[in-house]
Amino acid sequence: MTTSATTLPPTEVTALRDRLTGRVLARGDLPDGGPTAAEAVAAHSTLVVHDPDLAVLAATEADVVEAVRFASHHGLRVRAHATGHGAASPVTDGLVLGTSDLAGVEIDPGTRVARIAAGTRWKSVVEAAAEHGLLPVTGSSTGVGVVGYTLGGGFGPLTRSHGLTTDWVRGFRVVLADGSVVEASAHSEPDLFWALRGGKGGLGVVTRIDVELAPLRTLYAGSLTFDASHIEDVLRGWVAWTATAPDDVTTSAVVLALPDLPFIPEHLRGRTVLTLRFAYPGDAAEGERLAAPLRALAPVMADAVGEIPTTAVATIHNDPEDAGPSWVYGAGLREVDGAFLDRFLAELGPGSGSPFVAAELRHVGAAGARDVDGGSAAGGRTAGFLLSLVGVNPPRVPDMIETAATFAQWSQPWAATETNINFLPGPWTDETLARAWPPETAARLASVRSAYDPTGLFAWRV
Repeated sequence: MTTSATTLPPTEVTALRDRLTGRVLARGDLPDGGPTAAEAVAAHSTLVVHDPDLAVLAATEADVVEAVRFASHHGLRVRAHATGHGAASPVTDGLVLGTSDLAGVEIDPGTRVARIAAGTRWKSVVEAAAEHGLLPVTGSSTGVGVVGYTLGGGFGPLTRSHGLTTDWVRGFRVVLADGSVVEASAHSEPDLFWALRGGKGGLGVVTRIDVELAPLRTLYAGSLTFDASHIEDVLRGWVAWTATAPDDVTTSAVVLALPDLPFIPEHLRGRTVLTLRFAYPGDAAEGERLAAPLRALAPVMADAVGEIPTTAVATIHNDPEDAGPSWVYGAGLREVDGAFLDRFLAELGPGSGSPFVAAELRHVGAAGARDVDGGSAAGGRTAGFLLSLVGVNPPRVPDMIETAATFAQWSQPWAATETNINFLPGPWTDETLARAWPPETAARLASVRSAYDPTGLFAWRV
């Protein structure tokens, strides 16, 4: 598949436009009052600039079918782009299929299942579910797309109590490489269903996902912020606390080197702090008791932990939703101990000169470590902690790359056997992807991809 859309006869592209309800944008098009092809499928990080041959912005499932058949006929690789963060490496060829206009959610309160269209963001699902006293097991940000996040597995603020997001999936509707449409579930296309639950891509274009919702109206959750002088004591105290933490409490600790910028609260601008994120899906009194040891670790600079409605789930992490420059690295860790923290603080803590604005350790395991009945392709379940590093200063990207590579070396004694693919930085090479799944899972995924996409139409590596 090496064809460039720029070599296609204009009549072919025009004919595709005529067949679709949605829009078709070719490289070089300057539509009046609308985005260019590159702008229509822009990544969340402005450091990543896409420039595909064609962008098809589907308005219906039939548009997706037409786009896939067109790409297959003309030898164009297909990449799906919904809403959220998008591909982490530049896309400079082929057809990018945008599904952001395929948005919407229907809730069946009787079965507690949400039927979610491909371009929907988690925020819409959270709000719709809350009307029925329900909550999707979502990620830390509700601004990302449902499908892309869930296809990778989905480690969120309820991982220890409720497992991975993909554990709650009950079905997919998928456009395959030949343009056919199938329903994948435990009872229909079971191999495809297994692969889509954590296998990420290379299988088809998901146009709908059915997700069971948890019966929750409130959470005892939020964040505790500590000043720089208490970071080491709090971090060591939190790690010690995680050794006996209840399975229904999910926490994380993040060192934040906050820039002096207007969107940062004035009292935090230019400061380095530690924030503990806390989530307990139970009543406030018990939640307060469980959080008490963390509150007692040091004087709390800002206490934002309390009973919250499920519609405020994104405030636990307060991830930024606006696009901007960012470079992200992630890794799975089997465990974290005092020796690890010595090096972590030296390399990424206050005064280290780290190029990263955020260095986070998420405590996972418990329900997240247990696979579902029938199994899934989700990787990262062997990790006790997940690390993520986020940098936002473009001139320091080379320093970020070097620091991340150094981390990968010195952290080997604590490394988990695999890192969830949503945490792997791009570009995905054979070497990095070898860390995404156990060998037997990777082998089965390769077999399922070959069966459902024998010509490699869907370019899933980023």
